[in-house]
Amino acid sequence: MNNLLNRYNAIILVFSLIASTQVRSQTVEVILYEDGQERHEEIDIPVSLTYPVDSLLSDWKARNYVVRYNNSDCNTSDVNPVFSDAVIIDRLSRIPTIMEMPYNAVVRKFIDLYTGRLRNQVSFMLSASNFYIPIFEEALDAYGLPIELKYLPIIESALNPSAVSRAGASGLWQFMIGTGKIYGLESNSLVDERRDPIKATWAAARYLKELYSIYGDWNLVIAAYNCGPGNVNKAIRRANGQRDYWAIYNYLPRETRGYVPSFIAANYVMKYYCDHNICPMETRIPADTDTLQITRNLHFEQIAAICGIDIDQIKSLNPQYKKNIIPGNVKPYTLRLPLNQIGTFLDKQDSVYAYRAETLFSNRQQVEIKNETSAYRGGSGTGKLVYHKIRSGESLSSIAGRYRVKVNDIKKWNGLKNNNIVAGKSLKIYR
Repeated sequence: MNNLLNRYNAIILVFSLIASTQVRSQTVEVILYEDGQERHEEIDIPVSLTYPVDSLLSDWKARNYVVRYNNSDCNTSDVNPVFSDAVIIDRLSRIPTIMEMPYNAVVRKFIDLYTGRLRNQVSFMLSASNFYIPIFEEALDAYGLPIELKYLPIIESALNPSAVSRAGASGLWQFMIGTGKIYGLESNSLVDERRDPIKATWAAARYLKELYSIYGDWNLVIAAYNCGPGNVNKAIRRANGQRDYWAIYNYLPRETRGYVPSFIAANYVMKYYCDHNICPMETRIPADTDTLQITRNLHFEQIAAICGIDIDQIKSLNPQYKKNIIPGNVKPYTLRLPLNQIGTFLDKQDSVYAYRAETLFSNRQQVEIKNETSAYRGGSGTGKLVYHKIRSGESLSSIAGRYRVKVNDIKKWNGLKNNNIVAGKSLKIYR
């Protein structure tokens, strides 16, 4: 685990993306041939790969640690060499993997997409992967899973721990709330551990291992990871029990039809990007980080003001805290800070916790309810407040007689202008 935390010291890249609920799905058109017949089909492009590079580079972390081609020896060219199907097939066969990486027209379409229209996004992903791939590899290796699964988060989230899909999936590995809770990821109004890079990665590894125990086929596993086991099981039933991704392809949701091909294409482009004149953007080595256990309520603004740390940097290191609040009074939570600021926080922690505490944590622990009986002056005086529910046939006079009070008092207590009352309503009575 120490090794894992050391690797996590490099993870401080969170990308500022356009909210996925505001992004329309983009598609590619594929020509398929079935029984000698030509069929045109539109397949969804993973939303994570459709964001413009300028938006990916706008975040504080990207501005500080990703550099756009300062190395004159390596610049992404606009020219993308064209390779034959035979060359692509040969290259796919040379990728050291236990997962099946077959080739067809759909896979070719995604390879052309990544190496063509999305080549600048691929350049950015290559550089960003330096922050997260070591985490993915360690968790996958610990569970005995294929290392090539490390490219799933590229398709799922564009390596953005705070990414949220249209369906509500969140984090690097795009867990839904229910699935995340099954695998120990807490989600509430303040904390969303689906955004925690380490916890979410290890949860994803457990989930992938369990899916493989169900299907025994990695293409079906990643299809189920994308659309859920229920949809995959339904597709298998509709395909007369065939348990092969390409056999059930036409029975899967549209977005999942492109998911396995895009995963194969991602593995291809992450290995052969140089052959397509794509160069990774440069990545600077970020400062080391370390963690503290927080056992009191803490706001990021308190840390920023007293310790002099950029609040955007605090957010980038702690993406699991949705409202910049660590609810440490509920249970201990982890805070990650630059290593050189750990001592500053510890030395000044009393001042940190005290800074604007009453303003930043305005939720009251206890409130006092005003005694309405003490507010009454007049009539029969103060007394115990009761509520009388009006029954059919009752009048103010009969109710006043029952409680031994005056009709005018009842009218004053309830703001009545006349003697009209409605069955089913309630009246305040001071006895």
